[in-house]
Amino acid sequence: MKNMEGKAYVGPFVEYLQIEKNASPYTVEHYSYDLQVFFDFLQKENISDLKEVDYQIVRIFLTTLYDQQLSRRSVSRKISSIRSFYKYLQREDVVSENPFLAVTLPKTDQPVPGFFYKEELEKLFEVSDSTTPLGQRNQAILEVMYATGIRVSECVGLKMDDIDFFLGTMLVRGKGKKERYLPFGKFAEDALLTYIDNGRKKLLTNQTDSGNVFLNARGRALTTRGVRVILDKLVKEAALTVDIHPHKLRHTFATHLLNEGADLRVVQELLGHEHLTSTQIYTHVSKDHLRNIYMNSHPRANRQNN
Repeated sequence: MKNMEGKAYVGPFVEYLQIEKNASPYTVEHYSYDLQVFFDFLQKENISDLKEVDYQIVRIFLTTLYDQQLSRRSVSRKISSIRSFYKYLQREDVVSENPFLAVTLPKTDQPVPGFFYKEELEKLFEVSDSTTPLGQRNQAILEVMYATGIRVSECVGLKMDDIDFFLGTMLVRGKGKKERYLPFGKFAEDALLTYIDNGRKKLLTNQTDSGNVFLNARGRALTTRGVRVILDKLVKEAALTVDIHPHKLRHTFATHLLNEGADLRVVQELLGHEHLTSTQIYTHVSKDHLRNIYMNSHPRANRQNN
């Protein structure tokens, strides 16, 4: 846009997100990208002043987004990002009105999350070679992620001091630097102890200890990409014809808890969800599970006999 007036506020806005909102690097990256899309639109429309943007301009902007055949989720995220930007500009007395407040965000599709069936998990748990350092590490990653439902970023961020084997809990640092304590069971405990007492020490040979629980083959902290590579490899070795990503273990954790009667609020707390609506998506899977049990078990439920 002319004279780049709007872009001059992006830096301070990013600082506001990081310091006051505790936004993650992932969130900041998306906000910055969405604002760049908006600035490119303003430049094409020859709009040089953010104060010139009104509801009509916003509607044109929305039309250009839909013309690009973006999903409703993508459009909703962009509008939300720019709305927050204008809210910040209002606070700083740069603009007097927020033209994006009048826009109704498009309803986003809520895809039912994929999860592993217990039989598939058993195959995964049998793949790792527990006689090797990497096999012990891989088994510990599987057990911990399924036992706690932690995000992959939380998993690679685990420190040795975060694990309390006496209480059977671990300290997890989630989104927005929020901390929560999570319990873990016997299988995860055994896998962790085997790895920490044996495999991890071997991986640390000639390498300074970073304090991270999970290390790569060179003894350095494992990355989120590294975890994805490991899980892909385990799925192939287990000969499973399913897609896998780290979040699928998190989905499985939540789904299995709800299927066994866990309270939704408890699952929300364990997952570290700020809003209950984020957890409620798993009830769709749980309801399907309960319906299948009912249809297959109740004497008068089988409609084929009607």
